[in-house]
Amino acid sequence: MTLRILAAGDEFVRTELLTDAVRARVPDAELSPLSLPWPVEPFGPVGGVQEASGTEEQVIEALGDAEVAVTQMAPFTKQVFAAAPSLKLVSVSRGGPVNVDLEAATEAGVAVTFAPGRNAAAAAEFALGLILAAMRRIPTASAELLGGQWRGDYYAYPNAGLELDGTTVGLVGYGAIGSRVAKVLVAFGSRVLVADPFAQPAQVTADGAELVDLDDLLRRSPVVSLHARLTDETTHLIDAEKLALLPDGAVLVNSARGGLLDYAPLSGLLRSGKLGALALDVYDEEPPPADWELRNLPNVIATPHLAGCSKQTAERAAEIVAAEVGRYVRGEDLLNVANPAVLR
Repeated sequence: MTLRILAAGDEFVRTELLTDAVRARVPDAELSPLSLPWPVEPFGPVGGVQEASGTEEQVIEALGDAEVAVTQMAPFTKQVFAAAPSLKLVSVSRGGPVNVDLEAATEAGVAVTFAPGRNAAAAAEFALGLILAAMRRIPTASAELLGGQWRGDYYAYPNAGLELDGTTVGLVGYGAIGSRVAKVLVAFGSRVLVADPFAQPAQVTADGAELVDLDDLLRRSPVVSLHARLTDETTHLIDAEKLALLPDGAVLVNSARGGLLDYAPLSGLLRSGKLGALALDVYDEEPPPADWELRNLPNVIATPHLAGCSKQTAERAAEIVAAEVGRYVRGEDLLNVANPAVLR
């Protein structure tokens, strides 16, 4: 019997990347393509799941009697599972399957896999770029020069930036991305502090970093970069009380998830100099509103959620989900299962 597979790509992890990767492992499969509009159109909540693109109706129609689905952003909700009784595997090409209702998937007997570490290299490199850009005023100085202004006063000692060599950098979160950032910072000569209750002390030490509690990290770090996963426990992990612990003039970078940071106090802290610079790739509201109060502050760097965006990330994501499909077809254990109860 021919295996039917839905390949629901988008404008980043493109449908052809998914279909080519799957065909390389299951050449006889019947593939149904579906193309979704993210990131040309922002993701959002759909039918009770978060960060999804497209509609439940699109997915149901495209699924038909497919047994397997590979996707990055398609919403797999209770309604979708109810309409797809043949479905047995959903392989999501993301670090976490937030576009899948895991409870509904388990009730329906559908295994859900994901792709941890798919964008670790890209996100780590981007975070380091933001750190350097914020510490050395690179975007601001470039924009001013291109606008006709030569800021020689940046060379005055009070305005001079920091070097990574010898500077303490605090990393909040030490997963696949944070640990990569730490190793590069150590190579630069930074002293690296790590706050993560799940980090292995021996591994942190082996990487040349120091494991501390969050308050200690914030007090000691002139530069702080966020790399934690967003959960109920980590929402607004860095709030006004925590921000007050930072050294005066600290550099704060968030390229992980907007919800980790309370954005309300940031404008005041930047205007007062408590924060010397702020570099953001993620926001509490995406995109930020037209009247966003941080928009016109000179010590702010803002990019549109690009940290995980590289061609290699998209290609790697397709390969990871296709490999899970290959394991499924061969009857092997799946590698990254988000709802292992369904396998019992």
